[in-house]
Amino acid sequence: MEAIHVYPTKDQEKAVIAFLEEMRIPFDKDEELPEHVLKGIETGREEIRAGKYMTLDEFISRKQDSDL
Repeated sequence: MEAIHVYPTKDQEKAVIAFLEEMRIPFDKDEELPEHVLKGIETGREEIRAGKYMTLDEFISRKQDSDL
């Protein structure tokens, strides 16, 4: 079985669900992100508030320095 992820607008969602039901294609509708994802997002936000981050330019510079 294959999995296809689609991201319809609210208007498109009705049509997609109607199509899947008519074709008797099983589907799941997740309303919210999984708990581990939400926890990871919050951890990242806490790290940013604590100043534990670097800019993209800093990351690129460090990466180039380590490749020497």
